[in-house]
Amino acid sequence: MTLATSSDYPDLDDDELGLPDALRERGIEPRIAVWNDPTVDWDTAGTVVLRSVRDYALERNYTSFLSWTRSLPRVANPAEVVAWNADKHYLTRLAELGVPMIPTTWIEPADGLSKHQVHTRFPAHGDFVVKPAISSGGRGTGRYTATDARSRSDAINDTMHHLRRSRSVMVQRYLEEVDRKGEVSLVYFNGVLSHAVEKAPMLHPSFRSTDEVHEEIVTAREPSEQEWLWGEKVRKAIHRVIKERSGRDSQLLFNRVDVVEDGQGGFYLMEVSLIDAGLYLGSTPEALESFADAIEQRVFW
Repeated sequence: MTLATSSDYPDLDDDELGLPDALRERGIEPRIAVWNDPTVDWDTAGTVVLRSVRDYALERNYTSFLSWTRSLPRVANPAEVVAWNADKHYLTRLAELGVPMIPTTWIEPADGLSKHQVHTRFPAHGDFVVKPAISSGGRGTGRYTATDARSRSDAINDTMHHLRRSRSVMVQRYLEEVDRKGEVSLVYFNGVLSHAVEKAPMLHPSFRSTDEVHEEIVTAREPSEQEWLWGEKVRKAIHRVIKERSGRDSQLLFNRVDVVEDGQGGFYLMEVSLIDAGLYLGSTPEALESFADAIEQRVFW
């Protein structure tokens, strides 16, 4: 089997450096390969597990990455799932299935909006977030203040930057609950909840858009019953979409669901990560072993 990574992480992300040894303990000799390395023979790669492929969303890579996943004989997660999850418009379908998401204004390149028209799409007060619909690791995401002229101007310029590159843009009000309590990530392996972490806020008030991958600060903790139930609701909606798109359901090797409290006793879905998800394997003693077990099941099925 092969662990697919990117040239930025040729030996995997630091969080996953122990994964190859854990697989060897289970009788699996993994190969680590960069997904777009032309010297790799992917026909002989066996089961391919997507890991640190965090450059997939870059403009120069996006189309070729999706084509590459479709060319693989056996990949986890499945190529059709990857294609769906690669563009954050997937959130609209989950919302239609009853999964609450943060109210979002979508700005499309085809709309041909002027700077003034973009300006009118922003909130009139409070902080808000601008992010491209196709991105990985928080690249291109910025936090802005609606009533600060310079900040609003930065938001306009960043939005126009994405639109000129044919990137759809999401505009969302920044939730104060993120600052107060952070996000919660629920991590599943082969459909079973493995562990959960609480993520510290990344978008501080002076945060601006950047093309760099954003570092996360996480703390492991047990999910509440309400968080667990919410995660199950999201997971069931995801599997309904998979069946709609492919005509059959597919078990996901890994699935990370990010939620944040909505301030009214419920949650908003922030993101579902099925491609290059950080799985926080170092957050709890059992996480790495659980992921290795999940891969073992796939390799020997």
